[in-house]
Amino acid sequence: MTTSAGFLKTAILATAFAFAGFAAQAGTKTITVAGGCFWCVEHDFESVAGVKDAVSGFMGGTVNNPTYKQVTKGGTGHYEAVRITYDDSKLGLPQLFDMFFRSVDPTDAGGQFCDRGASYRTAIFVTTGAEQQAAQAAKARAEAELGKKIVTPILQAGTFFAAGPEHQDYAKSKDKVLTRFGLISKERAYKKYRAACGRDARVKQLWGSTAPFAS
Repeated sequence: MTTSAGFLKTAILATAFAFAGFAAQAGTKTITVAGGCFWCVEHDFESVAGVKDAVSGFMGGTVNNPTYKQVTKGGTGHYEAVRITYDDSKLGLPQLFDMFFRSVDPTDAGGQFCDRGASYRTAIFVTTGAEQQAAQAAKARAEAELGKKIVTPILQAGTFFAAGPEHQDYAKSKDKVLTRFGLISKERAYKKYRAACGRDARVKQLWGSTAPFAS
């Protein structure tokens, strides 16, 4: 009797813990967006309450597991993209997509800011009907607010390929990199690049006080 009771108790506890683990993960979802330089998009969204992680990578092309050099050279069809993992009990798709549109120049079909070419174009990648509807609605809201045509496509998501470790959390890295300013940390190089590229200035010009990340 004692042995059976012990097994029953263990089974109940195991089920409870498994359910708790499932419940903890149930609110975790991902979206993938392309907004030009993936260092910038990753850094911006990592600052959002409710976002658990952001990973720089590539999506939308025809080459399996492409390198950064291949993608930026052109011809693979990939976008520089960021996979954002978020807690949907704290953040909804409308909020995320609204923030995304207001963090880029969605009227530019040729790239973003100083970065030109196909890999730097904007896009939202969707996997479900709910994501498709939320993205379309956010695009309509953004177009109405700007009073300009938005060229950002909403595309069916494909395989996401994470970029190499040297590209992850670039904006926070203390690792040194050789630049025209000398040997400096990636963190400092990122700040100089972002300012020189005019990202925040253009976003602020377009979106004004609704720009969530532009200083």
